[in-house]
Amino acid sequence: MKYASILLALIVCIQCNKEKEENEEPVVAPAQLQIDLEFDSSLPRHGNFGEPVSVAPGNAAQNPRMNAASLHYIEFAQDSLTPLTTGSIVYTGEETSVGGARAIEFDKAIVKPNNSRFVTMDLSKLAPGTYNWLRVSLSYQNYEIDMVYNNPPLFVNAPFTGTIASFVGYNNYISSLTIKDSTIQVNGNKLQGYWALESSISVGGTSYGTVTQGDSSQVTVVNPISTTSPVPAGSCVVTGKLASPLVITGNETNSINLVLAFSINNSFEWKEVNVDGKFEPTAGETVEDMGLRGLHPYVRN
Repeated sequence: MKYASILLALIVCIQCNKEKEENEEPVVAPAQLQIDLEFDSSLPRHGNFGEPVSVAPGNAAQNPRMNAASLHYIEFAQDSLTPLTTGSIVYTGEETSVGGARAIEFDKAIVKPNNSRFVTMDLSKLAPGTYNWLRVSLSYQNYEIDMVYNNPPLFVNAPFTGTIASFVGYNNYISSLTIKDSTIQVNGNKLQGYWALESSISVGGTSYGTVTQGDSSQVTVVNPISTTSPVPAGSCVVTGKLASPLVITGNETNSINLVLAFSINNSFEWKEVNVDGKFEPTAGETVEDMGLRGLHPYVRN
């Protein structure tokens, strides 16, 4: 009798739990906004106002091989009349005043490789509305370039690869910076256009390497709607039109995968000394421009 009572109690308990589970509402995860990075040399090469441009006379350029990048600001804008910062801002990176003037805090920046997810957030961060434009501030790029080195008689037009850490954000506080294998101490602010180059070449089992630093004379920042919705000089807020308007109702149940496709079509540009289309710092050739050449955002289906 005792065991029968225990068994009956267990059956009742199991039945109650089953009825409770059946009556409970299923837990539904909130829809996400997934933002991916894509750098593509086949996209059009544009100037500051979104116009097609070729490489300037006296200069040469190449497509960098992108390793990684960081964004500082992402904003959805309803139309070409929407002023900067009045759209829906979904992401802003860390900033600091440790170096004096306010700057992007590079040590805390999210740095992700090409063709990867930069950030994921609840879709509720994007306010309801119809969006046609994206504004994105790119702050950091790390990429490889082709170079030649001349130091006769040991080196004559010797080809080698360099890695560039390129800062295009409005102002950047950097404590230390690892370019590829080398780390340098900066401990201060660097304005838009600062770069550091690590290069090495091996001959007969001996390696020769250098790290150099400098500033590009300009940074292209593409904004096709600059006449109606300008951005401050030096901000590096690149503006691009969505492939199709994005309508957000606020009742979405499915996640959205947004791809930020940036043009790196001849985006690394230098001033030629030896007119041969090869970047040759030992000849006195200098970095002219390292800005991205357009933003072409789209929603991945």
